[in-house]
Amino acid sequence: MSAPESVLFVGIGNMGWPMATRLLGAGFRVTVNDVVPGRSADFVQKIGGGAAEDLAAAAAQADVVITMLPTSKHVAEAVASLRAGLKQGQVLIDMSSGAPAATQAIAADLVPLGVIMLDAPVSGGVPRAVTGELAIMAGGDAAALDRVEPLLRAMGTTIHRIGGLGSGQAMKALNNLVSAGGFLIGIEALLIGQQFGIDPGLMTDVLNASTGMNNSTQKKFRQFVLSRQFNSGFGLDLMVKDLSIALEVARAAGVAAPFSNLCRELSASAQGLLGPGQDHTALAKLSEALAGIELKG
Repeated sequence: MSAPESVLFVGIGNMGWPMATRLLGAGFRVTVNDVVPGRSADFVQKIGGGAAEDLAAAAAQADVVITMLPTSKHVAEAVASLRAGLKQGQVLIDMSSGAPAATQAIAADLVPLGVIMLDAPVSGGVPRAVTGELAIMAGGDAAALDRVEPLLRAMGTTIHRIGGLGSGQAMKALNNLVSAGGFLIGIEALLIGQQFGIDPGLMTDVLNASTGMNNSTQKKFRQFVLSRQFNSGFGLDLMVKDLSIALEVARAAGVAAPFSNLCRELSASAQGLLGPGQDHTALAKLSEALAGIELKG
């Protein structure tokens, strides 16, 4: 089949907006849709492309449909709205951090239509979405991935082909599990060090020059925790969702994962303590509450 030229991008939130922008900049014809009233029109006014009010009608005009939504439930709802316009030969790429089993069920339902579904969640956050330097974890049919690779290359510098459909989402959830574990143990270390008398900022610098360095010590502690900004752009609610997916994968594989369970439970406890809509770096506040002290910038 010919290379895709037109894209329907469903979900232009914090991540979807810059990703769709990158596609436009790469020369693809992009139509966007979002559940937030006025957001699609705002995108067209500021960036370009077209706005889709009727998902099925827009899908009928697209070579590829991309979904970038909070959960697999939202993806399933979007696909239900798209379905009447989907046609033989199209590729649907779910770039959400979804649940592999749910994605596989959606894909099976699309087989009679001749639509191939791929999963391609991303890592790197909003800054790397803006620069087109996302890490993309792709799963699904190899030939379909070959066909859409130019689209993915417009959004990410590294594309990892993980395996069958759903494997990209499993990898993304496991990546976020490792990220959460590194964050939690790092915050505990800062709290211990502060009580001992070591400045948390200095500790962060030492960790970053030593074997304790990780993504959180490099890109989160000073920027969002010690600054008390807690505004990295990735929600705690989404983090808990991703950790829950990682545990679903563990259970399905029959792997005991006690530390993974602890990370998920601590994150869910923070979610309950702080309420909805919190940034995932606010997870530090739970550790502070348990220790009875607050980190100083």
